Amino acid sequence: MSDTDLVSLYSRRILALAADIPHLGRLPAPQATARRRSPLCGSTVTVDLAVQDGRVQEFAQDVKACALGQASAAILGEVVIGRSRAELEQARDQLKAMLTAGGPVPAAPFEGYAVLQAARDYRNRHASILLALEATCEAMAQLA
Repeated sequence: MSDTDLVSLYSRRILALAADIPHLGRLPAPQATARRRSPLCGSTVTVDLAVQDGRVQEFAQDVKACALGQASAAILGEVVIGRSRAELEQARDQLKAMLTAGGPVPAAPFEGYAVLQAARDYRNRHASILLALEATCEAMAQLA
């Protein structure tokens, strides 16, 4: 990876997101918890949820990830409250398609993931970027 590639990948916006992740920590009494780990880099995200009427009511995340994984968790944290399992699974699938198959940016309210388009060419970063959404979807599935 060249210096230019690194600058492009780790843009100011990505670094700003990584520095300000919403809903950091753990819930005192979650209804569901899921932990995901990227085998390539060792990044982890643990998500706690409380759900009411099929929608996320409370959310907390413990994020130990690279800047891209942190940025992804920040984007999720900004919009996760009030989302249904179907909305979260769609966002996860759209993000994965954006990264791996040249798909479009995830639909609103998840369009913030556009900032991570620069990571498309870096397959070794995809797992970390997907961690927060995957953990959230896994936790939602526990409540089905």
